Amino acid sequence: MAAPAETVDRAAFADWLMRMGDNALILGHRVSEWCGHAPVLEEDIALANQALDLIGQCRLWLELAGAVEGQGRTADALAYLRDAGGFRNALLVERPNGDFGQTLMRQFLFDAFHIEMLRALQGSTDPRVAEIAAKAAKEAAYHLERSADLVIRLGDGTAESHDRMQKALDRLYPYTGELFADDATDRAVAEAGIAPLPSSLRSAWDETVRAVLHEATLSHPGETFQHQGGKRGVHSEHLGYILAEMQFLQRAYPGATW
Repeated sequence: MAAPAETVDRAAFADWLMRMGDNALILGHRVSEWCGHAPVLEEDIALANQALDLIGQCRLWLELAGAVEGQGRTADALAYLRDAGGFRNALLVERPNGDFGQTLMRQFLFDAFHIEMLRALQGSTDPRVAEIAAKAAKEAAYHLERSADLVIRLGDGTAESHDRMQKALDRLYPYTGELFADDATDRAVAEAGIAPLPSSLRSAWDETVRAVLHEATLSHPGETFQHQGGKRGVHSEHLGYILAEMQFLQRAYPGATW
């Protein structure tokens, strides 16, 4: 039987919670960049709502991270006052939007992972984690349904849309390996029964991805691509760009409220 959640190392637990929150925060910000720029009004509204879902999830995870950490940092402080090296998101979610096809492919690859993680977390030994996961899973299920449908429609669409989706897949797939790489933090929370090992989610994720790519008539990149994921806290130059936008107001006017 897993050890009670209270016995887990607080630093590891807080770090893991930041990973969950940071993935939602950075991807939410990326998706929000489409607001007012999407190809059609319906997609503009849908993407804005999806970004709001992710930011809402981020707030729940980071609020809990701050409480577990015990250093008095709020969700806002964790979001706006950490430098790039303090963020724990996967590289996949900070990749540029690119064209609409690249945005959708990035979303689909993450959604297929996210839903498996959230489903597993509903059985967490920590009731706070289970509660957040139950709420977020409802939104993530819709996100996956939507992104998978659009990947299929564009992949199996015109010659141009198919080509764009294939290029997006080939460009982004190498970043998915990091999602399933276990480290000491993952093992600590897994041993406490708080969360599953990421590697245990790979099979279900791959089954979903392969089924959708098959229906979309897209070629699976396979395992020959070099894994591009790095250690948490080691980011590309893209995160600095995201934080420059996201944190500007708080850094320019510290402690401002309205």
